[in-house]
Amino acid sequence: MSYLRPSRLEDALKWLSTEKPLVMAGCTDIYPMHETPSLAGPLLDITALHELSGISTLAGYRRFGALTTWAEINRAALPTAYNGLKAASREIGGVQIQSSGTIGGNLCTASPAADSVPCLMTLDAEIELTSFRGVRHLPMAEFLVGARQTARASDELVTAIRMPISVDNSQADFEKIGARRYLVISIAMVAVRLTISDGRIEDIAIAVGACSPVAVRVPDLEKALLDVKIYEVADALEENKKIIMGKLSPIDDMRATGPYRMEAATELVVKVVNRMCKGIS
Repeated sequence: MSYLRPSRLEDALKWLSTEKPLVMAGCTDIYPMHETPSLAGPLLDITALHELSGISTLAGYRRFGALTTWAEINRAALPTAYNGLKAASREIGGVQIQSSGTIGGNLCTASPAADSVPCLMTLDAEIELTSFRGVRHLPMAEFLVGARQTARASDELVTAIRMPISVDNSQADFEKIGARRYLVISIAMVAVRLTISDGRIEDIAIAVGACSPVAVRVPDLEKALLDVKIYEVADALEENKKIIMGKLSPIDDMRATGPYRMEAATELVVKVVNRMCKGIS
């Protein structure tokens, strides 16, 4: 078995281009996915690439290094637009998982039930992919191409996730349903980001997770709620519930049936949007 733990990004990218290794960071998903007592090589351990850690602002974006942990995100002083992502970070496993699991690893695992994904979708996040060929940025919807599938090429490393600072002044929230309160894979989850101006919805982003092969935005519902007065939001949501259902394709599994997921996700959207509007008004 070959194993490399480089301290320079250049060395990591060189190995990626020649060896096609399994990339390791927090390893909170890798071992459960492989279900073996050991991992076959080659293995690329990127935990010493300190340049991939931390949160910064650059050129109109807020940039999260791919190795930034959930505990670091939860502790960070971030604008209110990130309240949903912070809420999700507190529900990703226990304290030990939150201290070692990384935002980049969560995205590369590409689980349909990844708690961070709906929140990042509402923040208009882009994924930064780096290789010897250069750097490219993909919107979340283009990076996540299916259950456990991403658009990352074999010689690319996810180096960061960036969000436009134009979202900073909005509010955000997140809620999920599971078999119990914590340490559970989601049955359905919803993230919402919105801006209220003069008693009306000026901007809104809604995403639903765990009810499709990948999390989805609900643009038709967002459009239907734009410019709606706060006191009319509840009625507008009831009138447009079918829009939510039309975007989802939930499955039956050991945690819940597809129809239950569909209804749960719809009611979560209604609940979270109404709660936010009441809290902001």
